[in-house]
Amino acid sequence: MKITSAEFITSSTDWRKCPPTHKPEFAFIGRSNVGKSSLINMLVDRKKLAKTSSTPGKTQTINHFLVNDEWYLVDLPGYGYASASRSARFEWGKMIEDYLKNRKNLFCTFILLDARLKPQAIDLDFITWMGENHLPLAIILTKSDKIKQQELVKSKKTIENKLLEQWEEVPPLFVSSAEKKLGRDKVLDFISEAMLEGD
Repeated sequence: MKITSAEFITSSTDWRKCPPTHKPEFAFIGRSNVGKSSLINMLVDRKKLAKTSSTPGKTQTINHFLVNDEWYLVDLPGYGYASASRSARFEWGKMIEDYLKNRKNLFCTFILLDARLKPQAIDLDFITWMGENHLPLAIILTKSDKIKQQELVKSKKTIENKLLEQWEEVPPLFVSSAEKKLGRDKVLDFISEAMLEGD
């Protein structure tokens, strides 16, 4: 897929206020500081489409970006250790849950995991919740350039083995690096194929 345009459309705090559902949507989510904004900017080849920050929890709304005038890239709030009040985190949780459960044109949610870390309980819980609710997902390992190739292979295998404890097969899994643009073509091809199958 060639990216010819990408533009911010709207931020919402309620799935019912999101744009009309006539275009496919692909959502991105992960723990705070997993490199989500950098990955989104790399995918659409824009430096500052999604706001990057050294402060975890920068994204606090459901953000829709229209890509190629064909599909929506949706930037969801990070979960985990964002420095926000407990009530705010609960609101984000419900907002994300309602969006994921009710958005009829949501083709797939990409769950981002830091390639440098062992599978975190909060990530595994979220992946399990997605499976229990029969919501389509794929996994992207971020920051793969920060570790050696041997460590990356080991990290990927560890995650796959952990998932196979509960899943019959591992969901689609991509390795990425925002700095080196690694994984960009594979993720975009996956989105293209999903849209073709959805027609």
